[in-house]
Amino acid sequence: MRLSNFTDYGLRMLMLLAADPERGTSSAELASTLALSRNHLAKIIQHLSQAGMVETKRGGNGGLRLAKPPQQVRLGALVALLEQDRGLVACFADPSANGCTLSGQCRLKARLRAGEAAFLAELDRSTLADIALPLQPTASDASQALPSTHALPSAQVESAGP
Repeated sequence: MRLSNFTDYGLRMLMLLAADPERGTSSAELASTLALSRNHLAKIIQHLSQAGMVETKRGGNGGLRLAKPPQQVRLGALVALLEQDRGLVACFADPSANGCTLSGQCRLKARLRAGEAAFLAELDRSTLADIALPLQPTASDASQALPSTHALPSAQVESAGP
């Protein structure tokens, strides 16, 4: 199964917002961090805003925020929302427009729907809080940032031995 770029970038954006849900993040900052055009990002933001997943506010204390606590947002529900008009196969999105010659006798469709449901159910076992990822400073932000006092533990590799 392959998710659309729309869903991929939507999830990435939400991961960043979930790291600090109270902070208003500008679309310019998100676009820079995600290396995505502000135009494409605006479409994702509009879709998520209309669905009640994010809130936007203009002005000095404005920006983009999650509309719900990240602990309450299930990943399967997010993927279903972002993939809403994109079917796993063409006949899921618009059965009348795909010209499938197997329509009415296809034995694959039910199995694909079951697989899709299982995929979303597995994702629903996790929340947005589980995958939150803090914004990384851009080059212009780095010159203004204070040094971090929190060091991440270095990875330890254990040798399994022969």
